[in-house]
Amino acid sequence: MTHSLGGGTGSGMGTLLLSKIREEFPDRMMATFSVMPSPKVSDTVVEPYNATLSLNQLVENSDLTFCIDNEALYDIYERTLKIADPSYADLNYLISTVMAGVTTCFRFPGQLNSDLRKLAVNMIPFPRLHFFMVGFAPLTGRNMKTFQHVTVPGLAQQIFDNKNIMAAADFRNGRYLACSAIFRGRLSTKEIEDQMLKVQTKNSEYFVDWIPNNVQTSVCSVPPRGLDMSATFVGNSTAVQEIFKRVDDQFSAMFRRKAFLHWYTSEGMDEMEFTEAQSNLHDLVSEYQQYQDADIDDEAEEYEEGEPEEYEG
Repeated sequence: MTHSLGGGTGSGMGTLLLSKIREEFPDRMMATFSVMPSPKVSDTVVEPYNATLSLNQLVENSDLTFCIDNEALYDIYERTLKIADPSYADLNYLISTVMAGVTTCFRFPGQLNSDLRKLAVNMIPFPRLHFFMVGFAPLTGRNMKTFQHVTVPGLAQQIFDNKNIMAAADFRNGRYLACSAIFRGRLSTKEIEDQMLKVQTKNSEYFVDWIPNNVQTSVCSVPPRGLDMSATFVGNSTAVQEIFKRVDDQFSAMFRRKAFLHWYTSEGMDEMEFTEAQSNLHDLVSEYQQYQDADIDDEAEEYEEGEPEEYEG
């Protein structure tokens, strides 16, 4: 499902639809591409309320949530593609490249194929932490031809570059719990594995050390239209909490003064729903922080403390 968390329809009706589908089909994998409120680009005054209430639902009813935000998309156009004043059609084009990349494996055959369930199994170490940052390489604009020579090392390098990530959160401020790279084109699987290992080793400080081999790769031999090869990146990084903290700060500033609350209560909502949603968001941020700070030595100590003493007969 694709929706925005800032406006009323995408957040309210979107998450209602999600919960109804969840009730009706509890065994289906639910994935959402959710456009988060941006730090600078704001469409609605009540965005923080809508986003907090939506995130509360996404934690419970979505299996995978791909976080995208307009601010990061604008930055990609202006800084990387050097296009000033992109339209919404341009921004949607970037989102569509990631959506096409993520869904490649269950639309085309490939050597190392993956589907939504396999992606979830490899990417989600704890059920509530299913909010992903996504990226794509090589970046091209709508109706733009790419003339740059693309190589596997180049793609591997680009997808781990913050300029290619479509969410306004810097992965260098957190650590990856797991990530997935979906390559398209007639490529050597061995070369991809080697390059991914190189990039992971180079960026090892940004990966948790208590999940070994936490990079999954998929290869599909069908390249995207107009390109010889491409790579789509999906990262489960603790840095995604930056987005939630930003929403929470704005929410708190308004909720403290009960600003705009009457529009929601007059439609039958209760103030308690807002408090619960905020509390759930706080818990989510705390969980991400807890696993960011966790160390392999801490785990070993905990395990040793809990071990029964040997009986000396």
